[in-house]
Amino acid sequence: MRNLLSIRYQQLILGYPKLVLLLLLVLLVFFGLQARDFKLDASADSLLLENDEDLRVFREVSKRYATQEFLFVTFTPKHDLFSDNVLQNIARLRDELKQLERVDSVVSLVDVPLVRNVDTSLSELAENIRTLEDDRVDKVRAREELLHSPIFRELIISADAKTTALQINLKENERYSQLSIKRTEFLNKKAADTLNEEQRLELEQIQADYTAIKHEQDEHRHQDILNIRNIIAPYREHGELHLGGVPMVADDMIGFVKSDMIVFGLGVFFFLIVVLGIIFRRLRWIVLPLTSCIYAGLIMIGVLGFVGWPVTVISSNFISLMLIITMSMNIHLIVHYRLLCRDHPQASQRELVSLTARKMVWPCLYTSLTTIIAFSSLVVSGIKPVIDFGWMMTLGLTVTFLTSFLLFPSALMLLPRSPVGDSTELRLRFTTGLATITDRHGGKVLGISALLAVLSLIGIYQLRVENSFINYFSSGTEIYQGMKLIDEQLGGTTPLDVTVKLTDNPEPVVELEDPGGDDPDDDLADLDDLLEDVETSKADYWFTPNRIAEIKRYHDYFEALPAVGKVLSLASIARVAEQFNDGQPFSGLELAIIIKRMPDLLKRAMINPYISVEHDEARINLRVLDSLKDLRRKELLDQIRTDLATNMGAEPRETQLSGLLVLYNNMLQNLFRSQILTLGVVMLGIAIMLLVLFRSFKLAIIGIIPNLLSALTILGLMGLLRIPLDMMTITIAAITIGIAVDDTIHYIYRFREEYPHRRDYAETLYYCHDHVGKAVFYTSLTIILGFSILVLSNFIPTIYFGLFTALAMAIALLAALTLLPKLIVIWKPFS
Repeated sequence: MRNLLSIRYQQLILGYPKLVLLLLLVLLVFFGLQARDFKLDASADSLLLENDEDLRVFREVSKRYATQEFLFVTFTPKHDLFSDNVLQNIARLRDELKQLERVDSVVSLVDVPLVRNVDTSLSELAENIRTLEDDRVDKVRAREELLHSPIFRELIISADAKTTALQINLKENERYSQLSIKRTEFLNKKAADTLNEEQRLELEQIQADYTAIKHEQDEHRHQDILNIRNIIAPYREHGELHLGGVPMVADDMIGFVKSDMIVFGLGVFFFLIVVLGIIFRRLRWIVLPLTSCIYAGLIMIGVLGFVGWPVTVISSNFISLMLIITMSMNIHLIVHYRLLCRDHPQASQRELVSLTARKMVWPCLYTSLTTIIAFSSLVVSGIKPVIDFGWMMTLGLTVTFLTSFLLFPSALMLLPRSPVGDSTELRLRFTTGLATITDRHGGKVLGISALLAVLSLIGIYQLRVENSFINYFSSGTEIYQGMKLIDEQLGGTTPLDVTVKLTDNPEPVVELEDPGGDDPDDDLADLDDLLEDVETSKADYWFTPNRIAEIKRYHDYFEALPAVGKVLSLASIARVAEQFNDGQPFSGLELAIIIKRMPDLLKRAMINPYISVEHDEARINLRVLDSLKDLRRKELLDQIRTDLATNMGAEPRETQLSGLLVLYNNMLQNLFRSQILTLGVVMLGIAIMLLVLFRSFKLAIIGIIPNLLSALTILGLMGLLRIPLDMMTITIAAITIGIAVDDTIHYIYRFREEYPHRRDYAETLYYCHDHVGKAVFYTSLTIILGFSILVLSNFIPTIYFGLFTALAMAIALLAALTLLPKLIVIWKPFS
């Protein structure tokens, strides 16, 4: 079989190199045109578990309480916040923002109702509400009221009265929302294997429609954010302004990822030119591998655009990985070709290229397959963006392998052979030094490896996962500064909803009695008209003193949590109303009258977002202080759930936590758990590949140990340094093993070929270090420096990913050239 493939390869590929290059060019043009449809997706949906029960609850709560997407604009003016000029600037800014097509409403400091600015009764309040735009308003009283308002303090105005916020409520895309809900229903059925053929076809159509409208929605949000930034730009001369909110975070993440891809691509391009020039010192050995890298990258981008497969934050590094792996494979081909030129001075170019391809195709194929196994193991995570990343890399590695054995040899066939005795390659003592260390100090190598393994296990035990949006960005970025300001001055950035079932069953008010005592509102005495038809409307008698007290109890508990900033609920509104009752709670009768007389507009704004009469449920909205040092989101959620059950006496079915904080935490925790399974699958898959390749249990175990050590060491180091795993760094272990095993296979493969000629393990060790060891060093050095370029990013997870992957590859290199050969010498698998 191998001979037949070799003959066909020589006849078709090496026999017609120009035709092969022409066909490859046609493919490049076709997929290059498809690259226009290449998309990035950093939306919240791209990082969620589709089968997560909390996702269903989140969407249900959002629909029930009609919550809207919103953005914040924070404004810290140079002058007093309540001065006429500042208030006029706020009003003008609000009016300009309102003009945007997809802005539903804007709530600002000049819009909030001032209920205590005029001495009036509760019944006359609706006719006497003033705002800061009213010329009659008393600004001193307005400042005092807002700074002590249970609703607006640290929501619209900071505690020091120096910063205000404008909340920009965005219009809902009805079609998008409907498709999202319907898509989730069908995906749940698919997961439960209850879809019939008709529903399967309908799901395909829904998926296509959802993808199209989601792309349109993302484009609209991006344009909205650009428009808002353009609007607020001229106001910077009046003070400090920042834009914040979940839609902006998602949009900026796309911007950062795009920037990283460009910076990394250009950085790696120039870096590889320098490195290849230093190592090989000939133009052809710079141009050929770079051409292969660019070709493979463009083809893969075109394929993703052609099939409409968006790249997420998690999978955004696939381009960098493809470039590095393609370069690694090409360097192995170059080194082997040059060795053949030296050892066979009379051979023709075709013979040299043919022999290079024949000698290298199998180790390269097996390294590609083992790396594919490492990445495809990510599909067991159950998280769509991670699964997509695994499949993208599987497809990308296939493209890399085909490019390396089609484009590289065909182009090389058109060039003259390298001169006999070409000595332009960099003189390298590093690998020889490692061979000496392994041979003479092998016991120390084993001891250090064992110590690293123990320390790694200690560090891994301390590993944790965290999702802190604010810590994803460097302190100089607008997104960080805005989130930090909102966190410190305006009640927190990350929303969390708690819904509470109120299980008592209030009776309708049918017996009208004077509540007794001195009533501050004289109109409460006229009850017959106000409570007409009270028994027919559940909403009129739903609000009881017991229920209000219960909601207050929950509200106060959440407000006391150090990690929670602003809390909003019905309790906030009740406490504002109680200011008209000398701070005392209202009786059931008074509550019924208040609710009955409240204007519908005020009910929709103040009551409906926090109460569902139909479901006997109250919603409490919290904002978590994302920038709080040492905040542990999982521990916070666990603490809340425990306290609700033990301290608050709530049954688990009576309370529900929902929001992006819960969903992202679920995603990360699931990722963390899946890593154990992933590493197991990777180890098993690589062991099988090594067993098939070398047909030796000893060699399979020997090949796994160095790679496992490098992955465990980097995870242990992150644990010891208290650096949490996040949505990008959590894949480092699988990636490290998948890439590092390539060097292991190349080394063992060459050792197995050379040992029969020498029959001496030590001599074979020195030979392999001097030959394949150079290729291993060059490829590892390229990978290490290539990943190090990611430190230029403004996206902190990308920086961590680059640094720790580079460090892991450095450890893998040392292990491959010290621990691996020492294990071979000790176990003698070739006897």
